[in-house]
Amino acid sequence: MAQPQPLSWQQELSEAAERWLVAIAATAELQALRQVEVESLGKKGEITGLTRRLATLPNEDKRAYGAAVGELKTRIEQAISTQRTTLEDLVITQELADTSFDVTLPPAPGRPGHVHPLSQVQADVERVFETMGFHVLDCPEVESEFDNFEALNIPGWHPAREMQDTFWLQAPEGQGRQLLRTHTSAGQVRAMHQFAPPFRAIFPGKVYRYEATDASHEHTFHQVEGLMIDRHVSVGHLLDSMRTLLSAILRRDVQVRLRPGYFPFVEPGFELDISCQVCAGAGCSVCKQSGWLELLPCGLVHPQVLRMGGLDPNEWQGWAFGLGLSRLVMMRFGVPDVRLLLSGDARFLGQF
Repeated sequence: MAQPQPLSWQQELSEAAERWLVAIAATAELQALRQVEVESLGKKGEITGLTRRLATLPNEDKRAYGAAVGELKTRIEQAISTQRTTLEDLVITQELADTSFDVTLPPAPGRPGHVHPLSQVQADVERVFETMGFHVLDCPEVESEFDNFEALNIPGWHPAREMQDTFWLQAPEGQGRQLLRTHTSAGQVRAMHQFAPPFRAIFPGKVYRYEATDASHEHTFHQVEGLMIDRHVSVGHLLDSMRTLLSAILRRDVQVRLRPGYFPFVEPGFELDISCQVCAGAGCSVCKQSGWLELLPCGLVHPQVLRMGGLDPNEWQGWAFGLGLSRLVMMRFGVPDVRLLLSGDARFLGQF
C-alpha cells in the first residue's frame, strides 16, 4: 500500500491558517479567545513552532518560508484583535441590558486617600534643602544620551554603561538617542547651564534601570540628586549636609560610614552607607545580612563634568550626591521590601 506523501510547507501553512481562523471565529468568550491566542501565538504555540522550523529548510526555501510564516502570524493577530473587539462590545451590551440593579442608587462612600510615603519623604527632603538655600528642580524623565551619559564623563565605550544600558526610546529624527533616565545625575549639567555660579540645587524624581529585582532593588525607583557649585568646597561640606539631611528625615541619630567608591562623574568618590534601620544593624534581606545599606553615593564633581557644564574647573568646584529616595523611605518607615512602594497595594498604602 502506497504511503501518503508528506505535505509541502505551503500546504501546511495554508491548513494552519484555515484551522486557526475558524477556531478564532468560533470563540464566544474572551477567556476562550485568550486560550486560542496562547495555543497559536504563545511561546509554545503552533505558529511559533513553525517559525523555529526555518533553520531546518534548504537555503533556497528560507526566504519564502519566512515571509509566509510572517504573513500567517499577522493574519492570526488581526483576526484575534477583531474578535476580541467584538466580544468586548458584546460584554458591554449585556451589562447595559442588565436590569437586576438600581442605577439610581448613590455610590458607596469612598475612603479618604493617603499621601504616598515616597511623596511624604520627598517633600520633607525638599524642605530640608530649601532651608539650606537649595533650588528644587524638576528635570525630565526622558533624557538625551548626552545629558545622561556623555556629559557625566561616561562615553560610549565606558564600562559603567553596562550597568545602566536600559530603556532606550525611538527619538524623533535629528534629536539623537534618547532613553528613560537611569539616574537623577542627568540634571547636573542642565543646572550648570541654567544657573550662574555659585548655586545649590537638588533634582528629585523617578529613574529607570534594567535591574534584577529583590528586596532592595527595583527597575523603577526614586532618587534625589544634589549639586553645590562654589569657588571653594570640600568633602567636609558634603558630609555635614548629609548628616543634617539624615537626622532631619529619619528623626533620630543614625550610624553612617564612608567608603571609597568609583563614579565617573565625581573625583574623589564615596559610598555613604547607613546602619540598616529595618533590622537595627543585625542583618536582613534588605541589607543583604551586612547590617549596612548603601544609600548615598557622593563626591567632588569631576573637572570634566564642570567643563561640560560650561564652567572652568580652575575657578569653580562642586560636590554632588545621588540619594536613593526609595531606600530612605524604607529606612524611615521600616519597609522590608522596596517593591512594596510602587505595588499599588491599598493595604500597604493605607498604613501611611
